[in-house]
Amino acid sequence: MRFVKDYMRDETLRHELNTLTRNTFGFDFEDWVLNGYFQGDYIPYSYEENGEMLSNVSANIMTFEQEGRTWNFIQIGTVMTAQEHRKKGLASELVKKIFEDYKENCDGIYLFANLEALGFYEKQGFEIRKETRYILKRDVELFDGKTDEAFCLMDNEDDTWKQQYLDYLKNATACGAFEQVNRYGLTMFYTAGFEDVYYSKKLDCFVVIEQDGDTKHLQSIISKKKVTMEDVLKKLDLQGLKLQLGFVPDKENAHLFDQEQYDGADDYRLYCIGEGLACIEDAKLYFPEFSHA
Repeated sequence: MRFVKDYMRDETLRHELNTLTRNTFGFDFEDWVLNGYFQGDYIPYSYEENGEMLSNVSANIMTFEQEGRTWNFIQIGTVMTAQEHRKKGLASELVKKIFEDYKENCDGIYLFANLEALGFYEKQGFEIRKETRYILKRDVELFDGKTDEAFCLMDNEDDTWKQQYLDYLKNATACGAFEQVNRYGLTMFYTAGFEDVYYSKKLDCFVVIEQDGDTKHLQSIISKKKVTMEDVLKKLDLQGLKLQLGFVPDKENAHLFDQEQYDGADDYRLYCIGEGLACIEDAKLYFPEFSHA
């Protein structure tokens, strides 16, 4: 058994990781890498033996801006061990290796743990912190009725639109109060199919909106220039539906939203190590949905 890390551009090792990822989570990284979306911020730490990836934990370099301050965090993700090699402490050893490399060189380390693994992370010294979600107040209706200027669904078969979206994402400015700076790679992990992407010519701005029942989820605002939440809402026809944000709204328009403390419900718990991550609760922040690794 050997330890390997930071090998995403090594085709042989990446294919071994893909096999483990498909068996564990049902997806792989191949198209993400080959299409040029991988930017080097996803760093796998793995144990490999005889052409098989036995266990993996990734360190994800995460840079955020919050009210003029830059935070440099490490997010731990894709924690997985092949079925026949579980309960041997392999993942725990890999987490420790990440600690050795980054604990003194970042503002904090965090992860989103599934509920079955909570005891494991507590043993590693992590503490649970709660986020704050933002939901548009029911009595707020800012859509200006100009349907020709509203956000329209992008044609995901149009290569010109795709290239424009990629260009804007690479050069996006912060439009929220807590934005990931190096978000290109992870956003393209989630939007590689270019579905649920809308554009407003008036604002020269893209948004990603997903719908679940009577709720629209505004996951991201992507623009080369500053666009406020009020700007977006004026061009967004909600048709009476609830709107939930997948990020933190800009400070000037936060009053338009109800706040809801969120612990991950039935999906996950946010675990953190490092004083820098106290800002998540203190400033009522929410890690953008598309920043989850």
